[in-house]
Amino acid sequence: MELASYADFAVRLVNTEEPERGTDVLTSVEAVRALFGEPSRAAALADEADLPRLRGVRARLRGVFEAAAEGDEVRGVDLLNSLLVEYPVSPLVSGHDYLDEAGRPRWHLHLADNAPTAAANFTAVACMGLAINLTELGADRLGICQAAPCRNAYLDTSTNRSRRYCSDRCATRANVAAYRARKRQEAAASASQPG
Repeated sequence: MELASYADFAVRLVNTEEPERGTDVLTSVEAVRALFGEPSRAAALADEADLPRLRGVRARLRGVFEAAAEGDEVRGVDLLNSLLVEYPVSPLVSGHDYLDEAGRPRWHLHLADNAPTAAANFTAVACMGLAINLTELGADRLGICQAAPCRNAYLDTSTNRSRRYCSDRCATRANVAAYRARKRQEAAASASQPG
């Protein structure tokens, strides 16, 4: 199990809200369950009480991404550490459903299976994944999309640490907008020159 992959949980949670657009998809128990990606014991625990809990965590995780994107690693780490203290990970070794060629269990870790709520489970896993990602790859790998008005969080997995957008769609939209702005500027400059 690649524990750093759990950082995607943090990205998924942060991106359930687009503050600049005024949208929030974290509005139902089904939306909470969908965050987990696949059915699990933790997802089955989801209830209405998880909605405000996860919204609060979402705001705090957005703060981690924003601090990192602004180059304030210390603030980002402090914010993440406060979440890790509040939502501790309790790893358990499991071998269910995965057998090797000899019929023995393929042991792997479950990070927070004994958490009392879906929100606690999701937050512990998301924060642990984000912490591993940050410590292995660096805080500069956490970003906020630069395509206005998007502001989605992303993990920069590029080899040269050059990612600036959350998706190809946002990158294309930003590039097209920049191209059109340059063309308008060139046209205005041409029109103002005596002929």
